[in-house]
Amino acid sequence: MMDSVSFPITAADIDAAADVLAPYAVRTPLLTSPALDAATGARVYLKPEMLQRTGSFKFRGAFNKLSSIPAAARDGGVVAFSSGNHAQGVAAAAQILGMRATIVMPADAPASKRERTKGYGAEVVLYDRDREDREAIARDIAGSRGATLVPPYDDAKVIAGQGTVGREIAADLAALGVVPDIVVAPASGGGLVAGTAVAVTTRFPEAAVMSAEPEAFDDHARSIAAGRREPHKSEGRTICDALMASIPGELTFAINQQLLTRGVTASDAEVARAVAFVFRELKLVVEPGGAVALAALLAGHIDARGKTIAIVLSGGNVDADLFAKLIA
Repeated sequence: MMDSVSFPITAADIDAAADVLAPYAVRTPLLTSPALDAATGARVYLKPEMLQRTGSFKFRGAFNKLSSIPAAARDGGVVAFSSGNHAQGVAAAAQILGMRATIVMPADAPASKRERTKGYGAEVVLYDRDREDREAIARDIAGSRGATLVPPYDDAKVIAGQGTVGREIAADLAALGVVPDIVVAPASGGGLVAGTAVAVTTRFPEAAVMSAEPEAFDDHARSIAAGRREPHKSEGRTICDALMASIPGELTFAINQQLLTRGVTASDAEVARAVAFVFRELKLVVEPGGAVALAALLAGHIDARGKTIAIVLSGGNVDADLFAKLIA
């Protein structure tokens, strides 16, 4: 049973975020697929956050955070650092709220994510992922402009906003009279899975909540197993460009070390097959990072046979050329 007093956020914070988001965010549905149930031997419910505003769950946390900034502090605008999905979420939220947004993005981020971020009216500042510190760059810009820094995950308002994903999953399953055995969400810094874990375990205390990551970028799986924050060991790349954080966040891990049962991983090849499966069977576009939880399920890395499982498809912002290769 969750002791909410010890957590950076509570279910009440997620409820409050849901009220803030209601006029602006999409309440994405739960989807089922007979082909997926047959392939896994499980009863599977998919949460398609590629249908969310800006194409990923990130809009939820960004809008909740920006809405909390006092009116007197909004003139300085906001600054964020992101490989793409948080960038677009912050840019769109700032546009809605009439605030200036500056986003620090890696130069190798997918072109579609860079262009869409600019399309929401944000200024994009590029940096070298291998040689420069994006957080330091963002802090310097925020300091010089009197702007508010909007972290991608290690912030209570951001985590609470992402937690509305889990809140909707829990509410929709309850409305169907369904109790989930397992809930799995992709993890980079851990905000989505942390918020989801709080919301789900509040309503379904016995549900096992898991993080999903690319197999070489397994800092959550390592950290959960060790009981302390540990970085992954990879120095390479993954097609899951949105899931390359080096270590879990401090606030997010304060939740995840207590509420997550384990972390699972999937290889890039397994992720590619999951992306193709979603396109073929559901006629939806999911980006590689958004498909990693489903990839782990399809690859047999989750013992789900005979169980009820909810999987978060966290986003759909993928370059057309890469997507064409993945579904070919």
